[in-house]
Amino acid sequence: METVQESSPDNDAGADISVASPLPLPPPRARQSLPPKGSCWYCEKPLDSVRRFCGKECADGFDEEAEFTR
Repeated sequence: METVQESSPDNDAGADISVASPLPLPPPRARQSLPPKGSCWYCEKPLDSVRRFCGKECADGFDEEAEFTR
């Protein structure tokens, strides 16, 4: 019987797995196609008439929800 170290793959082979993103990101156009509405599309925080999200966390949360509702 082999030891665990002898039967495990090379360290290089496992490196690709750790680099992979957990969720594929939707195209950036999905966010840009949203019209500015004066509040964040995710948390409804009041914004100016140009911005769609109040920050990266809300934009990422919006993308994550959009991925699950496809």
